[in-house]
Amino acid sequence: MASQNTSEDGKMNVAIDGPAGAGKSTVARLVAEELGYIYVDTGAMYRAVSLHMLRKDISPEDMTQVLQEAQDLVIDLQPDRGGQKVFCNGEDVTSEIRSREVTGIVSRYAQIEGLRTQLVDTQRQMALRKGVVMDGRDIGTTVLPDAEVKIFMTASVQERALRRFKELEPSDGLTLEQLERDIATRDKLDENREVSPLRCAEDAIVLDTTKMNIHEVVDKIVSYCTMVRGESGL
Repeated sequence: MASQNTSEDGKMNVAIDGPAGAGKSTVARLVAEELGYIYVDTGAMYRAVSLHMLRKDISPEDMTQVLQEAQDLVIDLQPDRGGQKVFCNGEDVTSEIRSREVTGIVSRYAQIEGLRTQLVDTQRQMALRKGVVMDGRDIGTTVLPDAEVKIFMTASVQERALRRFKELEPSDGLTLEQLERDIATRDKLDENREVSPLRCAEDAIVLDTTKMNIHEVVDKIVSYCTMVRGESGL
């Protein structure tokens, strides 16, 4: 894959897509660290919007109200000790946006075309200067279709549910079977939504991580990025 649009210092944009629970965010963050790039978690942006709407009791069906409210939202992503903090109007919402309530409804807000347009514009601005690793569900197809590197991460529903289960606190009270059902439902919503459905870009590298650990996945992606830069003579 030629990378004609790399920056003068050889930096590229890396798009990582895939279904819920595939480990995109963790992998993308670690890849960004290895490459010295900026990490952008687009899913966290949609989650922050969803949390705000839930607090305001604004239903995803009330699209006009959602769009009006979203215009005044300020969402900020900041690096934090190898991770990333998410702020909404100055408030740290990093933990709250991962609640089951937000997880269960974020796809419905994400289907609102006007909201996606607002956030996609913001995400593209973040990537203008290159050197960005961005993960989501439509990065390689919609947000950054010209990204020099595109990865589509996947894994079995059972493996993705198990990974989520291991991240939960005992107080969450969720069973592995519940998580499998939740993820299968989320897959259907993401794949069948009218606006920017979950799709693998035609020129993406498909990476099935079911039997891979996180370090193997990161190493494989970083190696591929290095190869692409080498092919470009950078």
